[in-house]
Amino acid sequence: MTLPVHALVNARLLDPATSTDEMGGLLIQDGKILDWGSHIRNEGLPEQATIEDCQGFCLAPGLVDAHAYLCEPGKEHRETMATAGMAAAAGGVTTMNAFPATEPVIDDPALVEMVSRRAKNTCAVNVCITGALTKGLLGAEMAEFGLLAQAGVVAISDGQFAIGNINLMRRALAYASMFDLPIIVHAEEPALASGGVMTGGRTATFMGLKSIPNCSEAILVERDIRLVEMTGARWHAAHLSTADALDTIRRAKDKGLPVTAGTAPHYHALNDLELGEYRTFARVSPPLREEEQRLAVIEALKDGTLDVISSQHLPQSADSKRVPFAQAKPGVIGLETMLPVSLRLYHNKDIELLTLLHRMTVAPAKLLGLDAGRLKNGAAADIILFDPEKPWQVDGDALKSKSKNTAFDGHLLQGRVMKTFVDGTVVFEL
Repeated sequence: MTLPVHALVNARLLDPATSTDEMGGLLIQDGKILDWGSHIRNEGLPEQATIEDCQGFCLAPGLVDAHAYLCEPGKEHRETMATAGMAAAAGGVTTMNAFPATEPVIDDPALVEMVSRRAKNTCAVNVCITGALTKGLLGAEMAEFGLLAQAGVVAISDGQFAIGNINLMRRALAYASMFDLPIIVHAEEPALASGGVMTGGRTATFMGLKSIPNCSEAILVERDIRLVEMTGARWHAAHLSTADALDTIRRAKDKGLPVTAGTAPHYHALNDLELGEYRTFARVSPPLREEEQRLAVIEALKDGTLDVISSQHLPQSADSKRVPFAQAKPGVIGLETMLPVSLRLYHNKDIELLTLLHRMTVAPAKLLGLDAGRLKNGAAADIILFDPEKPWQVDGDALKSKSKNTAFDGHLLQGRVMKTFVDGTVVFEL
């Protein structure tokens, strides 16, 4: 018996892995990509194929989000696998990398297996898992990387907690290299950042808030790069935001060191003026920087210094945000707005569309060792259809995440996901 074929035709095919940007179509059969390319049109399709006219919208690989906090288990009042999956699907994210800041922390194989099983049962999109670098994320004792690797983690990280102990980080890098696991770091020197709630500069002075110097990021990056030279381990800075740190990454890459770096949409789209009315929903870690630093992030995305754009999705409850600024917990939701906000770079002619998509598909998939982020015959049909021109206004309350702490509430955006497929099944349709 021949399995049915679903034909998507009249689409602008975008595949960053092969630099493809052309009109054509794609065939889905049994949850996989049967064929794709400019040769697929309305005529010559398999008999009894279901035909869908994409109306010239962009058809691309599903996004791979390398950095998301899904909160389950233990923090379901902020987010669940189900609500995160709905938000991801609406944002065109077909694979999320779940970070270990759960309760209990994902620092042993049993937790990896439990979270993986729960994700398969309740989440609309694919979920991979990053294991904890230290037990309990306490920064004291290394977790068992070998056992975590056997359980299937794709990376090692302490999430939003930076490792201040240089000997601990040296041992962790050496240990992780034995299993070819990347260590993903929060690049902020803990002592310099202690007690600070926003970036140093005129805005912090005007607001009377304790600040974090820009050099706190560069200092930790410089330190870790030296340790990478010593150990040869794979190392990734999750969300860089300063020019000095980015210059250090450039030099490390020029040396051929196995380092990569990423950022999040709020660092290329917003600056510290966003906090001028003590907007706690825009409090993040590392903090939003001054305009000069924002422009440096854009330049680093253009020249490839920054490999990855991730959501840095960190749901927080209303109670933890609707407090005085210095007491508010840092973090924003970002699964649903990652692509639309990043499309500003395309509309402003800062970055070509294929290059932008590469930062959210091919590059994060390579970082995490995933067979994802590209259009390929025989691969899972994890694909998205989006209109890069569609205007809309962000309404935080209407977003699908359980928590509503978006930094972009009220912002006008251009570009929206129209449909998301995971394994050939529609999991979102606008």
